[in-house]
Amino acid sequence: MPLLVKRNVIGNPYLLIAACLLLCLQLTTAACSENTTPPPLDAFAYPSENRQCLAGSRLGLAGSIDGMVSADGIRYMVRTPSNYDPTFAHPLLMVYAPAGHSRWESERFVGLTTAATGKGFVLVYPDHKQLHIPSIEQLGTIPSEVAKEWCIDEQRVFVTGHSDGGTASMAMAVLEKTKKIPTAIAPSAAGWMGKDLGEFQCRDPIPVMIMHSKNDKLFPGWGAETAPWWAGCNHCDVTKTKTVEGGCLAYQGCASGGATLYCEGTGSHRDWPNLNRTMLDFFMHPEAYQ
Repeated sequence: MPLLVKRNVIGNPYLLIAACLLLCLQLTTAACSENTTPPPLDAFAYPSENRQCLAGSRLGLAGSIDGMVSADGIRYMVRTPSNYDPTFAHPLLMVYAPAGHSRWESERFVGLTTAATGKGFVLVYPDHKQLHIPSIEQLGTIPSEVAKEWCIDEQRVFVTGHSDGGTASMAMAVLEKTKKIPTAIAPSAAGWMGKDLGEFQCRDPIPVMIMHSKNDKLFPGWGAETAPWWAGCNHCDVTKTKTVEGGCLAYQGCASGGATLYCEGTGSHRDWPNLNRTMLDFFMHPEAYQ
């Protein structure tokens, strides 16, 4: 496992430092300032079904909740629909931070909170944690901790993130102790090469949305390497794709539950892709992309 052991997940320490400096210097001032004001939450039109939590069994509050700390000491915050119903089993969206970013910076950088709460997601933003196998495993414990306080459908846990956050998202789906946690993943600008994934055995099919810019100079071409690996593991025809929403390429003939997208942007490594709507739709209805 060279990526996670020898190369400290996103490459050698010099690349890790470079990634942090690049993001903190080149992202907008707003994204790097410690502004803790949460973005607006949206209301969700709750259906009558999927009432899986007894009234009073989950004591997590509605709204924007900060100050949470995992059993391993990772600080995180929770965002719920503005009209949060504690008896409805919500999908959970874990958003992992880029290198050097706090949970607030990460939230502003990806811009997911308002749209995702409007679709019924509960979101969790952990602080960045330097990546290695134990830290990925620690991040993987947060969904079950959140589910003890908020009404969460643990069969619908989705993960995304950018740069280090994208690396963590992909690692979560292949490491032995965490690979059963995510229902689908959408890593952006992840520090994985195809040969790194090649050291892992294929897991059961899982929806995967790879987002990576063709102008990413820190991890050049790495998304184009990892997408075919996932497509192969998901039993897709790696020679056949079609263009779908967001300009993404959807591999064809994938196994049930194995929708695989490759979304190639034109920005730099520091840019979050303009694909939030596509990502949320993919998480909720991956079968529509097969």
